[in-house]
Amino acid sequence: MGVGIRALHPYVGRTCVDIRTLYETRGHDMSRFGNLMMRRKSVNLPFEDAVTNAVNAALPLVRGLTPAERDRIEAVVVATESGVDLGKSISTYVHHYLELGPRCRSFEVKQACYGGTAALHSAVGMVHASPFDDALALVIAADAAGVPALGEQWEGAEGAGAVAMLIGREATTLDIDLGASGCHTFEVMDTFRPGPGIDVVNQDVSMLAYLECVQQAFGAYRDRVDGTDVVDSFAYLGFHTPFVGMVRGAHRRLLRQQRNSDQQEVDADYERRVSQSQVYGAEVGNIFSASLYLALCSLIRHGSFPQPRRIGLFSYGSGCASEFFSGVVHPRAVDDLAALGVEEALATRRPLTIAEYDLVAAAGDRAQFGVRDAHFDLDEHSDLGKEFTGRGLLVLDRIEGYHRTYRWT
Repeated sequence: MGVGIRALHPYVGRTCVDIRTLYETRGHDMSRFGNLMMRRKSVNLPFEDAVTNAVNAALPLVRGLTPAERDRIEAVVVATESGVDLGKSISTYVHHYLELGPRCRSFEVKQACYGGTAALHSAVGMVHASPFDDALALVIAADAAGVPALGEQWEGAEGAGAVAMLIGREATTLDIDLGASGCHTFEVMDTFRPGPGIDVVNQDVSMLAYLECVQQAFGAYRDRVDGTDVVDSFAYLGFHTPFVGMVRGAHRRLLRQQRNSDQQEVDADYERRVSQSQVYGAEVGNIFSASLYLALCSLIRHGSFPQPRRIGLFSYGSGCASEFFSGVVHPRAVDDLAALGVEEALATRRPLTIAEYDLVAAAGDRAQFGVRDAHFDLDEHSDLGKEFTGRGLLVLDRIEGYHRTYRWT
């Protein structure tokens, strides 16, 4: 076993909203609802942000380490497009609240939804280069949508959450195929955030860019790794998931371009090798930099790994950057992830009414980038704060002079 992911854990939030109900209430075009292929999405409350999502994702992994293992964490790398400062990395808050040792690299990565993959490869490279065989790194992809795109067609796709990954040698979850990757990038204004709480989205351009990148990135991988076949080389495929229907379209594009497959063959292959990775995405929504790694969690839980099996992964970030890479999932990963109770976390989220969802959305800008002063009370939004009481989760307590202070529930 080489360098890669030794353990991973998603934070899927404590509240959610039903997507069909949201679409019907908003009066959206229901003929497009089926293309989403989503059921629910997770929603952050006003006292949650990218920092709380990151820490709450990583906490079970860190608590599972011995004190000596914690001290071997040489880097904390946080990927986000929901940062709270143009200079200070949110990794500093994450490092502090996880009580990690001071002899540690700490930095933030940003490249839209590709940031999680950039962070992962950075950490893998650092561990691989370390003179210490037991070196570890903590990677967290974390985002918070903040003010939802109220009334926009893509409102239903924007989720909230994070995925934490422990990186090291003897990668018992995903052993990365070092050097086996294909990248594709070009400048495009498909989605971007020019200011706090402002999302500019050109849906058609974004979907076309995504489809172009999945084709070109896989082609670059195939050119680098001789003999690669999109079907025969990988037991499963996982994709960055803006919404589940986008993944289905990307998979269809790949098989038609690479294998000249007809629709029946495409549908059968999707059910056999891709659908397993989309179970969580249909419940949580797009969590941006963590989206691909939520798909990886879903794939491990719902795929079959009686022995080590190679998978292919596609990462995309608007703007744009993309990569197709691969690795080997080990059977131990299934039991390790099952023990963390992701299904229970999804099932116990509090469903929001549309009125509650709108109330939360209206207060979403209080924790945004650029806020100078604010205080947060778990009880100020009806009884929603009770979803956090006594659960030992990190929440935002106050912002004073732009500095954020958090507390445990």
